[in-house]
Amino acid sequence: MLYALKNRIGLIATVLTVAILFTACQDNYKRVGEEAATNIFPEGVAKNFTLTYTEAVKELSNQDSSETRIIAVLKSPLTKNYDNLSFKHRIFPDGLQVDFYDEDNKKSVITADYGIVYSSTNLIDLQGNVVIESHDGKKLETPQLYWDRSDNWIFTEETFIYTNPEDGTIMDGEGMDFNRDFTFFNAHKTYGLMTISEED
Repeated sequence: MLYALKNRIGLIATVLTVAILFTACQDNYKRVGEEAATNIFPEGVAKNFTLTYTEAVKELSNQDSSETRIIAVLKSPLTKNYDNLSFKHRIFPDGLQVDFYDEDNKKSVITADYGIVYSSTNLIDLQGNVVIESHDGKKLETPQLYWDRSDNWIFTEETFIYTNPEDGTIMDGEGMDFNRDFTFFNAHKTYGLMTISEED
């Protein structure tokens, strides 16, 4: 009888000891800095993504029908959509290619290693080996480029190389802004060879 009582007391002591250990080991550590960051997950993920932008050839009323024309095609191996956040954006971590078509259906191409499209500000940030090749052979290379979609204005503060095979221009420099068709071009600081044609 005494032996059974000792075993029971020993068992109760063991259970109480284990219970005290579990309650004493709770985590009261307050996390700050990088440890305090919450995980952010995208609203959607798409692989081998292709998005075609079109516009109507003429302005339509609610009863009209009309043909549309393609103005741009965006392709990327991977896109992550963060439109679920307060500052909505979409990233292209594995690079992207955008084919632009003018009114005569002539194609210009932009490629980059990484891209971010900010939905609320209509700004696109392209990073890493950014190359623009226009339909007439003009080429711009830079490590980073911004495109303001609302104004169709493109700009960078980074170094760049611009080549124009029509007149043999090879220009490098830092900082520039221009319109999408390269009809207006403003280089902030330039070096290299540039051909300037005089009008008669």
